[in-house]
Amino acid sequence: MKELVSIILPAYNEKDNIIPLIDAIREIFAGRTEEYEIIVVDDNSPDGTGRAVEERYGVDKSVRCIVRKDERGLATAIRRGISESSGDIVIVMDTDFNHNPDILPQLIDLQKYYTIVVGSRFISYGGMRDVRRYYLSFLYNLFFIRTLLRTHVQDNLSGLFSIRRAALYDLPWDTIFRGYGDYFLRLLYYAARKRQSVLEVPVYYELRSSGESKTSFLPIFLLYTKATLALKFHALFG
Repeated sequence: MKELVSIILPAYNEKDNIIPLIDAIREIFAGRTEEYEIIVVDDNSPDGTGRAVEERYGVDKSVRCIVRKDERGLATAIRRGISESSGDIVIVMDTDFNHNPDILPQLIDLQKYYTIVVGSRFISYGGMRDVRRYYLSFLYNLFFIRTLLRTHVQDNLSGLFSIRRAALYDLPWDTIFRGYGDYFLRLLYYAARKRQSVLEVPVYYELRSSGESKTSFLPIFLLYTKATLALKFHALFG
């Protein structure tokens, strides 16, 4: 029986990116043996992201769009997508092409050997086109997150990963999937506590070609710092 791979795409105001991304994912799976489903979780985007998906792929059973009208947020969108999915392997990726879909075969193939496979900017052949953001993120990961949490993962804020569904069931969803990108810190932290194996593979972030970034430096910096300190407190005192 063929394995089913679920691709979760949380989206907000990504009308210009979402269709090219889905088409690129479909093209990749056209050359593979696995079955797949693409689940877009749209937070009722004013630019019509959800409507664009529904109009383009309305009769395609491999593409679904969930439009949330009463809830917003990256982490809860990911959780909703995972809960609505059926795949043996679950992959989460951004919808702004920061995460190149060409990495999908690698994420899937390495699931044979590792519980979680993570896209990393901070290993050989990884990186970012935005040099300033690269070094800020690298130093923050190295001297704050990795030092405080004693993690071996070099990119704790990537947000690009694949995981076996069975492994997800062994993690505390309510604790992990809240907030924004800080959910990824908690995912890796609790996976390590369960001794789930993690492998990093290189990913290179290009500059956004369409749409606007949803993040600003200071609020995100404070959010990630608070989340890291909370995990350190949990590690020390349970």
